[in-house]
Amino acid sequence: MNLAQRTFLITGATGGIGGALARALAERGARLRVHGRKAERMTALLKSLPGETRSLLGDLATSDGRAELVRFAASDGGVDAAVLNAAGGHFGLYASMQPAEIEQLLCTDLLAPMLLTHALLPQLSARPQGALVMIGSTLGQIGHPGFAAYGAAKGGLRTFAEALSRELGAQGPRLLWVSPRSTRTAMNSASARAMNAELNVAEDPPEAVAAAIVDALERDRPRVQMGLAEKVFVRLNAVIPALVDRAMSSKLATIQRHARNAQPQTQS
Repeated sequence: MNLAQRTFLITGATGGIGGALARALAERGARLRVHGRKAERMTALLKSLPGETRSLLGDLATSDGRAELVRFAASDGGVDAAVLNAAGGHFGLYASMQPAEIEQLLCTDLLAPMLLTHALLPQLSARPQGALVMIGSTLGQIGHPGFAAYGAAKGGLRTFAEALSRELGAQGPRLLWVSPRSTRTAMNSASARAMNAELNVAEDPPEAVAAAIVDALERDRPRVQMGLAEKVFVRLNAVIPALVDRAMSSKLATIQRHARNAQPQTQS
């Protein structure tokens, strides 16, 4: 896909990965429409992007917020591609979560991108090089303690993306599924970062994820899994999950200790 002069919609652009991706696409000559939730972060982002970038603030967990985004995408000639990056995170013990927290996380990370995909498909399917990018997580492919609700949301999104891609075939927009490993963004709480440091879990800068997405779009790749060790671990979990069970159990006390001290996390 030639990115120059293509119009990209990016949700959650005020987060680490979304902002890095917006800047990377702008460097390739793409036109941008960016979405976020916080005005101060959007102001800072727009200063780093071309002057013609259009922006929208809104909460995609609400029906009104999603409807406004769809209108924003369709205005002034529409968009060629959509990157559904907006998400919330959660690290902590599942038993300590409030039911409202679980509902909010599933709405933001799973239901909202599914509903947005449904609304955006007609527009993207009509484009000669229409594309839809969904941002998942390695935690959606490996059941990791401390991330039960978040992993469930991302795991559900992965299955949805895979099924939809096969359902559309050559009739719809090309679909790119991206599965980052731990990334240094504000969505990771201090407790999650402390756990990663103690367990020597590798973390990528958001610019590395953005570069991988741009490369996959330019080379027409359908899937991206960040991290060699993570690729191996995902395959092991699919084929011999008992090995992953034992690996996780040896780290469980450390994970639980950090998870008990976890604080609420931000949304991208």
